[in-house]
Amino acid sequence: MQIILPTADGRLSPYTLHGPGAFTPAAPGTPLSRIAFSAAHVVADARAAIDPWLQCAVDWDATIGYRRRLWSLGLGVAEAMDTAQRGMGLDWPTSLELIRRSIDAAKDMPGAFLASGCGTDHLAVDDVRSVDDVIRAYDEQMSAIEKLGGKLIVMASRALARVARSPADYERVYDHVLRQAREPVILHWLGDMFDPALSGYWGSADTARAMDTALGVIAANAHKVDGIKISLLDKDKEIEMRQRLPAGVRMYTGDDFNYAELIAGNGEHHSDALLGIFDAIAPAASAALAALSAGDTARFHAILAPTVPLSRHIFQAPTRFYKTGVVFMAWLNGHQDHFVMVGGQQSTRSLLHLAELFRLADAAGLIADPDLSVGRMKHLLALHGVAG
Repeated sequence: MQIILPTADGRLSPYTLHGPGAFTPAAPGTPLSRIAFSAAHVVADARAAIDPWLQCAVDWDATIGYRRRLWSLGLGVAEAMDTAQRGMGLDWPTSLELIRRSIDAAKDMPGAFLASGCGTDHLAVDDVRSVDDVIRAYDEQMSAIEKLGGKLIVMASRALARVARSPADYERVYDHVLRQAREPVILHWLGDMFDPALSGYWGSADTARAMDTALGVIAANAHKVDGIKISLLDKDKEIEMRQRLPAGVRMYTGDDFNYAELIAGNGEHHSDALLGIFDAIAPAASAALAALSAGDTARFHAILAPTVPLSRHIFQAPTRFYKTGVVFMAWLNGHQDHFVMVGGQQSTRSLLHLAELFRLADAAGLIADPDLSVGRMKHLLALHGVAG
């Protein structure tokens, strides 16, 4: 099957599809040797009578249906995280409703596991005056999620990055949060390539010093920390940090550039996974993790290797716009009936970017139904004035 796609030099060129990949996702209930969360996107309600840049409307059936799909592939769901456009269109009241619905849905899926983002995003950052304001905000969201029976992912706070004056302020906030948590939490260190407002997190623009602060917080509260997800897109920093973690504290890779190598490990340490890219490559991720669990490391790498160029393309700078590629993949593969996003974020990537994404997704074996995907791509091309 062929489609005419635009190229970077301004031409239109025929592209011949390879077709679905020769891999089979893990069967439900297959034991996996790595914990693997997929941060999951939300499906916007394209017919809602709202101002799309200013208000949030979610198609709940399609959104929860997508989570059921992830669970059926043996993946966990990291709910209401940045992949769900938290802080980029998804507000706190809608996030809490999303968390509630996902917790309820997980009860009907044997083996389903779920953790939910807890932050301070209901605060207006410009109105925050002190670290005490940040502590109260974390307490509010923690209480609401734990009341629903949810496990916490403690997200990085824009408000804390704004008002903190030293590493001691971070230590004070996180010591409080961890003492208050009912069960061990996952911490999230999100780099400024994902969110410029988080520059200098942990009290320093120097990553080594920031890491020392984060590790100090973890060491002082190790019994309350399940693990930490770091999203710095730097495998060497992740490897260094995971070697220094206390026994029993997991490293959850958030490196959407180098995840295959980090999950496989180096024989001494490995990373578990909490990745936005797993939303887009879920069938391949499931099949690869099953192969790794069966001891077939070569098969693991063979499945994931073609997904890495796709992921690096989706997460290219400006990295914070990666959600557009994730939702585009879900639309191409028929998991939602439109390519509209919360906050109008479908406009953050160019047609050329999406055309290359299409090629890379096909090369990775992730176009499940070529007829459907080609038809949808042709509609998108036509919308942009390109006849194909």
